Amino acid sequence: MYRVFEALDELVAIVEEARGVPMTAGCVVPRGDVLELLDDVRDSIPGELDDAQDVLDHRDKLVGDARATAEKTVTTANDEAQDTVENARDSADRILSDAKSQADRMVAEAKAHAEQLVDDATDNAERTIEDGRREYEALTTRSRTEADRMIESGQAAYDRSVAEGTEEQARLVAQTEVVQAAHAESARVIDAAHAESDRMRSECDVYVDTKLAEFEEFLTGTIRSVGRGRQQLRTGSGVPDYASDAPGEEFRRTRR
Repeated sequence: MYRVFEALDELVAIVEEARGVPMTAGCVVPRGDVLELLDDVRDSIPGELDDAQDVLDHRDKLVGDARATAEKTVTTANDEAQDTVENARDSADRILSDAKSQADRMVAEAKAHAEQLVDDATDNAERTIEDGRREYEALTTRSRTEADRMIESGQAAYDRSVAEGTEEQARLVAQTEVVQAAHAESARVIDAAHAESDRMRSECDVYVDTKLAEFEEFLTGTIRSVGRGRQQLRTGSGVPDYASDAPGEEFRRTRR
């Protein structure tokens, strides 16, 4: 590289010392010396400068290629980003659709289960009410039969007492000395028959009222059980255990 500067200095000296051409700005220089110095300059220039010149010569091409490569890279990146966004959007839509389907299925299953629980509770309540109705009818029938029997028995006792009193009265009427006693005895027997009939009727009424009160308590327990079952269904605690209250068990034990 030093030889380059040295050769350039010699060329400058030759040009400065050259003889001028009259009437012109030119000069006469020794061709051989100048060519020799130019060869030395050319030989002394490093190869990197030639490569740099080639790079400069191809600068526009390189810049164009780099710009095209960059644009292609950006386009490819945009396409890949668009594909990624579309794939993510499709995946999100698919996940959302699956979640919605699963939620709808769970809601449908819960609704079906709740409806089944309501149907079971309704069936149990209807069976309980039907059992209570049958118990009420059976109890009413037995109470009515028992009351009729007791009334018939009291009426028969009353009729028998009246008939006996009448016979006794007729027998005693013929006896003057015992007429007053016969009347008194007849009145006593009749009063006793009426009292017995009233007593038996009162006992029958008490019996019927007791049985009806027991049945009323049974129905009240059944209604409370149905109400608790409906409340548990509304709060989602499951099917109520109607057997745990057993409102009819005490009623059946009382009957026995």
